[in-house]
Amino acid sequence: MRLRYRGSASTCGFALCLASTDKYEDTILPNGVFAGTPEDTLDCVCSLYLATPHI
Repeated sequence: MRLRYRGSASTCGFALCLASTDKYEDTILPNGVFAGTPEDTLDCVCSLYLATPHI
């Protein structure tokens, strides 16, 4: 995961690294926007990681 500064310390976007391409892709938060608080982005990433079955 990479946080992206959006002009304010309380607002950031984030991107996830795709293993298939080894590139970062901007990711949408569950509320449908590309930016939120750092806590929102970390909560989203943790829920994605913990909800994904590992093979």
